Amino acid sequence: MTSAPSISSINILKHVSVATLATALYRRGLRNQVIQNVMPVRTHHGVPATNTPNMVGPAFTLRYIPAREDRNQLEEFKNPNHPQRQAIEQCPEGHVMVMDSRKDARAASAGEILITRLMMRGGAGVVTDGGFRDSDKIAALTIPAYHQRPSSPTNLTLHEAYDINVPIGCGDVAVFPGDILVGDNDAVIVIPAALTDEIALEAQEMTVFEDFVQEEVERGKTIIGLYPCTLEENKTAFEAWRKKHNR
Repeated sequence: MTSAPSISSINILKHVSVATLATALYRRGLRNQVIQNVMPVRTHHGVPATNTPNMVGPAFTLRYIPAREDRNQLEEFKNPNHPQRQAIEQCPEGHVMVMDSRKDARAASAGEILITRLMMRGGAGVVTDGGFRDSDKIAALTIPAYHQRPSSPTNLTLHEAYDINVPIGCGDVAVFPGDILVGDNDAVIVIPAALTDEIALEAQEMTVFEDFVQEEVERGKTIIGLYPCTLEENKTAFEAWRKKHNR
């Protein structure tokens, strides 16, 4: 059994970019970890990006299959064991709920009431490769939420919630329960649980160096020999900068 990532790794991941994490994973041969065609719900409603920490948490999954009319009438929502409702009620505190909606945003994966319930239960975030209804209300919630686009029709129109906490595909990325999801103002990335600690440490180091590079470029420095760092003078300058800034 894979051990859970350390608390220090989770805290690091709250402050490094998805872009940096993608590069660290690429070094290990993992090229397809960024969930495609999803963005923060607030982006669709002009809510400014903030400096709040990233969404970070283990994946808890829900899989949709194509709906069939004899199985997906409104009466289904009266069933207390309906998988969509049960997923909201079962998602553990601190986890990110990830929905495989077949990359189809023509019908909603969920709406404001369910996402609010997930938030009140301590969910760390929610991601779908489909769409959310009531997306303007979801954008105003404190729980990080990512989707493809707003979608008003109920999920029953096209989707049947079927499996809870099984391996899924979300935006062309394999997501296994317990994988670590990280979302920033740009995108969401999936980190295999077993790699999380080493990826977090490498990303932290990359972030420190890139902060130094950004300052140097803003001062007019050429990127040649700096990014990547191949000149000894730049390596020396970085070590001095790091010591000065206690990083």
